Amino acid sequence: MNEFTFYNPVRLHFGKGQITQLEKELPKYGDKILVVYGGGSIKRNDLYNEVMTILENLKMKVFELSGVEPNPRVSTARKGIEICKKEEIDIVLAVGGGSVIDCSKLIVAGAMIDEDPWNIVIKKAEVKDALPLGTILTIAATGSEMNAGSVITNEETLEKFGWGSPFVFPKFSILDPTYTFTLPRNQTVYGIVDMMAHVFEQYFHNATNTPVTDEMCEGVLRTVIATGPKLVNDLENYELRETILLSGTIALNTFLSMGSTGDWATHDIEHAVSAVYDIPHGGGLAILFPNWMRHNVHVNPDRFAQLATRVFGVNPEGKSAEEIAYEGINRLSEFWISIGAPSRLADYEIDDSKLDILVEKAMARPLGVFKKLQAEDVRKILEMSL
Repeated sequence: MNEFTFYNPVRLHFGKGQITQLEKELPKYGDKILVVYGGGSIKRNDLYNEVMTILENLKMKVFELSGVEPNPRVSTARKGIEICKKEEIDIVLAVGGGSVIDCSKLIVAGAMIDEDPWNIVIKKAEVKDALPLGTILTIAATGSEMNAGSVITNEETLEKFGWGSPFVFPKFSILDPTYTFTLPRNQTVYGIVDMMAHVFEQYFHNATNTPVTDEMCEGVLRTVIATGPKLVNDLENYELRETILLSGTIALNTFLSMGSTGDWATHDIEHAVSAVYDIPHGGGLAILFPNWMRHNVHVNPDRFAQLATRVFGVNPEGKSAEEIAYEGINRLSEFWISIGAPSRLADYEIDDSKLDILVEKAMARPLGVFKKLQAEDVRKILEMSL
């Protein structure tokens, strides 16, 4: 293992009926609140009314920002920042999935500086403070409810980057599996892909002697693989939703990366693709990740073989590490396809016409830790994914 310092201050309220924790949490921070949410699903499933009733009972002064996009845009964050500054907001409450929470993280950080928030994302402005942030999660996927990371798209420049700061850890997060019941099958599938991809990004590292986190990663993956197919055919099953919801949180709350630094190149390549084409993040990962794996088996075949045998049940007898690895990768791809994930960029009507642009966007930052990628590597992975 590498040396590390672990820090995660998020208070997690998990289970049915935990929304009542708002009554204890919110008064700690003040009475002016900005509620941030997406396209209106929280109004259709009545979560919006539940939240507003509690805020009314607490006599809070409520402001709202709706319409956060699935790939949250910096222009939307700017609107929230303007509200926070003008109305002297005390706390921001993000009600939705990872996109809503990611956008809210930029809002709470941007509200405390006098620069454009995009400068935070591109590391030209330093986050030194942030407004308090609380979250109510409605989608199991990104883990943003219990980490300090965020991904934001600049729709004008067609750029999409991740950023993070310890100042934007949520103060608390409420996870009630019943709030994920109305999530459509396709979004449920994308969430499953996303959380598995988060585990893979942390699994492929260059540290040595990591048996504890290896087993943790493999355990989460096996659990998702066992639960996911059942869930996509039984979307209102509480126990299945509960298992997947916690899996998504554990997959990216930094527990799995103690003592190692993950790769994250596949996420960065996908960010380039979805910045240009605005496709679902989970869909892009389902297409790209198996091909990143195939392109990099040679880096450490034994690592891939370990994943194949421990998670995908590949029988290693009489096979080389490379053969075991490729069989495991094929099983991953088959699993994602079996639950309804896409397998080719062509599924989103993406061809090679903007390949140069995608490579350029992906190479805007250094790519990879397990294997540092060059432009020709990115091009090959994208070509394999067409």
